[in-house]
Amino acid sequence: MPGPKPTGSATNWELTGNVVIFDSSASPQDQRMDSSPQLRHIVQAMAEQDPTKLPTPSSCTADFCLVPIGTPTASVSKEVAEVQRLLKKSGVKYSMHSAGTTIEGTWEECMRIIGQCHTMLHSNGVVRIQSDIRVGSRTDKKQSFDDKVSAVNKLLAEDKQ
Repeated sequence: MPGPKPTGSATNWELTGNVVIFDSSASPQDQRMDSSPQLRHIVQAMAEQDPTKLPTPSSCTADFCLVPIGTPTASVSKEVAEVQRLLKKSGVKYSMHSAGTTIEGTWEECMRIIGQCHTMLHSNGVVRIQSDIRVGSRTDKKQSFDDKVSAVNKLLAEDKQ
């Protein structure tokens, strides 16, 4: 059963955690709607008005692997090190692993940083880059990539008992 239709002009939509703020001119009480039962209805209403104004998720994790193509050697450790230096300077939370890097932040931050990694490698002479990117987002709760790993490690620890 769909939730109540949003009122007001509905021109300024924003997804913040588990809450959709849909009209900056409405009272604060009317602006915030719990996304669990009502998010689908709100997003459908937004898409009917103008799908290009749909918000991006407020937070996400992105696992990415940049693959430089046409480098003089098979090794890409220099390029990986450059990406890690950029991530360190960016201030975003990140974790390198053997097949790429996981970052977390807002949708915009994650996409911007991945784009900046491309630009940096291009500026260092890499003429072609292919990227594999997996992005995850949740609306039911906040969960970092550390939380996800901890949950699995907890289950594995129970196996040892």
